[in-house]
Amino acid sequence: MSLRLAILCPGQGAQHAGMFDLLRDDPVASAFLRQSDLSSHLQAVVETVLNDPAQLYANRNAQPLIVAAQLAAWQALREPLAALAGAPLVVAGYSVGELAAYAVAGVIDPAETVALAARRAAAMTEAARTQPEQGLMSIGGVALSVAQECLARHDGYVAIVTGEDTLIAGGAGTALQAAADELAAAGARTSSLPVGLASHTPLMQAATGAFAAELAALQPRSPGPALLAGVTGQAIADAVQAQALLVRQLVEPIQWAGCMDAMAERGVTVALELGPGAALSRMLRERHPQMACRSLADFRSLSGALAWLRRQTD
Repeated sequence: MSLRLAILCPGQGAQHAGMFDLLRDDPVASAFLRQSDLSSHLQAVVETVLNDPAQLYANRNAQPLIVAAQLAAWQALREPLAALAGAPLVVAGYSVGELAAYAVAGVIDPAETVALAARRAAAMTEAARTQPEQGLMSIGGVALSVAQECLARHDGYVAIVTGEDTLIAGGAGTALQAAADELAAAGARTSSLPVGLASHTPLMQAATGAFAAELAALQPRSPGPALLAGVTGQAIADAVQAQALLVRQLVEPIQWAGCMDAMAERGVTVALELGPGAALSRMLRERHPQMACRSLADFRSLSGALAWLRRQTD
């Protein structure tokens, strides 16, 4: 059986002190981490950041850390996967993970993508200074339309659509708290996320110019495998569209439910999440249970993940 594979690249929230342990045991992954010069893109050396929760979750560090981990894993897996199944059928990234997805799909150079993640984070952090005390909040257990209307009443925004009754909201802390109080009365579940800015909302408008310039300087290429755009849930046609859509996702909501449905429509049978964390594989498995979905976070080694993928071809 052929392997109709999707590669998933998650966003912030699941980073942890041991997020590079599995990768440092692999010579290809560890070589990529050295090449990317990760510490130069952080506010302290890697080990210091990893062992200090405040620094680990700080936006300026989180974005390059996550992208570096995903692309180190991809460098190690790319050739074995090509021998096993050829190129991925679909690649998709969630929030900052979309940068890593662009690199996996060949749109931008992997090492340059780590630096781009750091510059994106800096631009977003600067944009957040105009409205401090902002963030993201998960909402579940209430219809999407009800949550949208509530957020609009309190000057909040939909940041990521993950299902018919689940989403991520963004906005000022006061707006999110007011919406949370109202939604709780309607039976909804809400929870603040460890992200200190309102990604994928108009509050990030001031970051778009600087990020667009940084991205253009890398001269993006057209994607090889099907690359799904977060803001549309549809495959990206060419390099020009790739560049425009990646800038738009700073200020427009991510249609992750649409991305998951697009994978099913394209006939994906197996999905591998590059980590850290396993939220994307869990969401995809719940929405499309016919797919075999795992994350690298589920395995003790890269060889274990490859062995699992090999079994999916039997």
